[in-house]
Amino acid sequence: MSYGVRNERSVREPRSRSTYARLRKIMKCLCSGEQLRVDEMIPSSESLATKDYSASIHSSLVGEPEQKPDTGNIEEAESSLRESGSLNYEEARALLGRYEYQKGNIEAALHVFEGIDISAVTPKVKVTLAQRAQPHRRRSQNYASTPLSIHAASLLLEAIFLKAKSLQALGRYKEAAQSCTIVLDIVESSLPTGLPENLGADCKLQETLNKAAELLPELWKLASSPRETIASYRRALLHQWNLDTPTIANIQKEFAIFLLYSGGESNPPNLRSQMGSAFVPGNNIEEAILLLIILLRKVSLKRIEWDPEILDHLSYALAISGGLRALANQVEELLPQTIDQSEMYQILALCYYGEGEDQTALNLLRKLLRSTEHPTSDPVLLLLASKICSATPEYAGEGVNLAQRAIANMQGKCDELFGVGNFVLGLSLSAHSKSSAPDSDRVRRQTEALQSLETAGRMTRMNNSNIIYHLCVENAEQRKLDAALYYAKCFLKLEGGSTVKGWVLLAQILSAQKQFLDAETVTNAALEQTGKWDQGELLRSKAKLQIAQGQVGNAIDTYSQLLAVLQVQSKSFGAMAKLKDGQNRCRTLELEIWLDLASIYIKLSQWQDAEICLSKAKTINHYSASRFYTVGLLHQSKGQHKEALREYNNALTVDPNHVPSLVSTAVVLRRSGGRSPQVVRSFLMEALRLDKMSASAWYNLGLLYKETGVGSALEAAECFEAALVLEETAPVESLQMTHQSCI
Repeated sequence: MSYGVRNERSVREPRSRSTYARLRKIMKCLCSGEQLRVDEMIPSSESLATKDYSASIHSSLVGEPEQKPDTGNIEEAESSLRESGSLNYEEARALLGRYEYQKGNIEAALHVFEGIDISAVTPKVKVTLAQRAQPHRRRSQNYASTPLSIHAASLLLEAIFLKAKSLQALGRYKEAAQSCTIVLDIVESSLPTGLPENLGADCKLQETLNKAAELLPELWKLASSPRETIASYRRALLHQWNLDTPTIANIQKEFAIFLLYSGGESNPPNLRSQMGSAFVPGNNIEEAILLLIILLRKVSLKRIEWDPEILDHLSYALAISGGLRALANQVEELLPQTIDQSEMYQILALCYYGEGEDQTALNLLRKLLRSTEHPTSDPVLLLLASKICSATPEYAGEGVNLAQRAIANMQGKCDELFGVGNFVLGLSLSAHSKSSAPDSDRVRRQTEALQSLETAGRMTRMNNSNIIYHLCVENAEQRKLDAALYYAKCFLKLEGGSTVKGWVLLAQILSAQKQFLDAETVTNAALEQTGKWDQGELLRSKAKLQIAQGQVGNAIDTYSQLLAVLQVQSKSFGAMAKLKDGQNRCRTLELEIWLDLASIYIKLSQWQDAEICLSKAKTINHYSASRFYTVGLLHQSKGQHKEALREYNNALTVDPNHVPSLVSTAVVLRRSGGRSPQVVRSFLMEALRLDKMSASAWYNLGLLYKETGVGSALEAAECFEAALVLEETAPVESLQMTHQSCI
């Protein structure tokens, strides 16, 4: 049976009647086993294999005249008939299969598609596509030898694709992926440079190719084949398929999502031949970031519509890879109106806060919180701004107000969030208590800070280790050592003894109670449970405990052991540039060790050894207030008061709030007698304003009152009493320094 080219009269017939009549003719051919004229070489037994099944399909169609087939089926047939004058067996099956698929008869459609001999039609489709891609003059000379029309080739490729869709619907994902791969293999081998533009507007080949390239990775995902999934994504993006922009963008987005969240690691793509000296991603995260940045660039160029999920996934990828600065740059490059300004400020504030640029983050949050157009009362943003303020005493008052605003806006919120609000309020109150204020205000703020932290602990059911840690620190700073010891043990229990800062804090509290042996035992136990690279603070704490017990030789040995560990770490960090933060911490710790050793040698009057240690410290950080201060101690021990004052002044120039330098300046001035007692007193009072717990400042103020008569004998006695109480409860190292070094 064959179909001739229709005349103009038949073209004008009503579409619905002619469509159904032609489909019935096609089905009759399949049901009777009769071969179409162009395909007479196919054995009749193949068509008979589907005779009964096709007959049942035909009978069901006759019983449902209201369901009309898609007119696209007939259009494909008409196009093929115009070019070849006939419709072969495979084309008829492709049309019928598509008809059944569009009706939702998936199993019937698959049965029809499986009757197509793909191995037989593949060479014909390849030759047709290859000849179609040739120049027009050369193609016209070989047109008669083309085995299929371009529309017939497109129809057969679509049939293979719909077979893959049918297999997908039936849960046979691996077979579906293999069928979908055939479509791409045929086009790639016959058109290696991509689809030409002269295929014709009515040809569905490009549409089928778009869908196949987009579907194949999804099928491999459903088949739980991550390696094939990644390969199919890369194939879709790297080959010249002439895919439309939305399709490419969707493939890039889905590929980035798979790379980020699949949980596996693949070999990096081989892009050097295509990209030359350009950046080549080395792992899944870098490849996903590259894809998402490309998508953002397309948004900026208005090639695709804005999709907020792109920024969400990019934020996650850059956050886990330490690229918050890069994320901020990407957000800042977005065109105006792409995202809401308040959302942009939020993202930028979080980025800069994560990068340690607290002041920039705080300025952005202030803009957001003080906006007249879109003012926000989001408790989370208020608490973030308050937490940043709590790190700086001069902003602590603002931090208190922000935290109180956040708590006031938490009506109806969960207890955990309310607990976090009180926690941040406690931090701000604690920092505010250290600012310049009368003693009554200072004590009141300290009391309120402790109350807020205790409230936070209760609201979070004592399950928030960060809150418990700061409860311990606050009690220890206020010299409430029993409570501090209790919270330190709670913290270690909650963390399972896995954090170094918990062990260091417990040892410091025990040392404040003058339980040096217990503190050293705790430190040794922590060292046994900690890896070499995490032992820095523990070894330094152990050395200070040994000094407090008079074991100077053992302390020097411990410091030497610590320096050896840091030397190995510095070499390792030098080979890994990404660990910049860890390298900075190592350098800071090494500086503190050399200064500690210099202080030991100064007390032992070993000037040469002290100078060697100070020279080592100078190579690490020349402009360090602690280094200038230690050099001043060396000159002071030698009786070189003028040189000592110069170094103390250098330290105060670098850090005007360096309490040890203020106290030592007062000591040298008092002993040399070169300044009035009021000047000496001003240095000591400034030191006490900054650190009310400085036993040395209280003691020297008492000596000043006693020797010069600036104050009464009662005031001198009160100063000595305060110094004695503080000295008896002082840890071997300042709790503030311990807290900062362990964060």
